[in-house]
Amino acid sequence: MIFSIFAALYIMAEKNFIYRNPVESNELLWYACITRPRSEKLAFSRLSEVGIESYLPLQKSRRRWSDRIKWVDIPLFRSYVFVRVNHDLSRQVLVTEGIVRYVAFGERPVPIPDRQIEAVKLLLGQGVDLEVTSENFTPGAAIEVIAGPLIGLKGELVQVRGSKKVLIRVGDIGQGLLVTIEPGMLSRI
Repeated sequence: MIFSIFAALYIMAEKNFIYRNPVESNELLWYACITRPRSEKLAFSRLSEVGIESYLPLQKSRRRWSDRIKWVDIPLFRSYVFVRVNHDLSRQVLVTEGIVRYVAFGERPVPIPDRQIEAVKLLLGQGVDLEVTSENFTPGAAIEVIAGPLIGLKGELVQVRGSKKVLIRVGDIGQGLLVTIEPGMLSRI
């Protein structure tokens, strides 16, 4: 499953982005790191403590226990933390508690364009109900949101699920975001 999640990232990086290994470059680039299971928050905290720019997308979720119901922040992408590093910081990430390795194909970590991280931040900042899916996508129509809080967001329409859920592939990170939005708020580009 992990391979299928980032297979599209590898393909898009191959087409659109020159590979830069953080060990070989002084430019700050975003990379995805795999964490130990359920250690995303710990890894993010440790990275922040040592001054490494990192991003852990969190989403509020309602959880029910036998005695109570509580809202908790859960990682949007399980077992992943994003870091922005260069050659000098790359090894420090790997020795951080909770981090297992960079997401890599072959021996090359795959950089993530800044615009992809910004797109995830934009979606989470809008308070939209998101669900991450790692389905294999079939190409569809290029769309743009023309109304509502996500106005201006561009992506690829992958599937319509029911009357109010539209699956939109946003960017090249190989993840689909299931956004609750009315199809009437979309327009073909």
